[in-house]
Amino acid sequence: MPDLASPTFWLAVLQIIAIDILLGGDNAVVIALACRRLPEAQRNKGIFWGVFGAIGLRIVLIYFALQLLAVPYLKIIGGLLLFWIGIKLVLPEDEDAHGNVQGSTTLTGAIKTIIVADAVMSLDNVIAVAAAAHGSIVLVIFGIVVSIPIVVWGSKLVLTLMDRFPVVITAGGGLLGWIGGGMLITDPALPERWREVVPHSAYLASTLGALLVIVVGKWLASRQHQARATVELISADAESIAKGKQG
Repeated sequence: MPDLASPTFWLAVLQIIAIDILLGGDNAVVIALACRRLPEAQRNKGIFWGVFGAIGLRIVLIYFALQLLAVPYLKIIGGLLLFWIGIKLVLPEDEDAHGNVQGSTTLTGAIKTIIVADAVMSLDNVIAVAAAAHGSIVLVIFGIVVSIPIVVWGSKLVLTLMDRFPVVITAGGGLLGWIGGGMLITDPALPERWREVVPHSAYLASTLGALLVIVVGKWLASRQHQARATVELISADAESIAKGKQG
């Protein structure tokens, strides 16, 4: 049982809530899409039971992830995955990412869609929360129970804030890099003396992880923007030439 009076406990709780909010916007969209064809009277039931089932399944998945993270080298793999998840968070989002989520006309079908889609889309969330929880399933449950209502009922506000203040997304990517760096350095396969030789090695690894995610994410985003601008310019030139020939 973790020490509820410890600042470390509450810092981990805040990290889990931040992760769920940052990575849970997609899940809120899935819930809306899955329930959009239900009769008005059944939508709230579909949302409630779908979210309830998704929370239960996610806690089970994270519990197994916590056990697996004790295996040598898996924390290294998990840390590298968190770097990639953080970089993807910083990159512009694909607007058609949810086009394959089908709405259901039955309550049972909508609940099933929410649970299955949430499980498929929550790999990043499971890894990040397991890393932030430091082996405590109590932290996992507490963080998820607190953050899920924010994600589901406050998703529009959260997404609006993210659109209006891009620094929130960048900070979120940095947080995942921070957690990933700290996770990587604590893998059981790494010799303990490495952490003893380098002062404050955990903080150093976390800082480097955060910087890596932000720098690489921003660099890739700028390249995407340049490539898109080039394509648009070529298309505009081609259209102009075609119009000139027609004239």
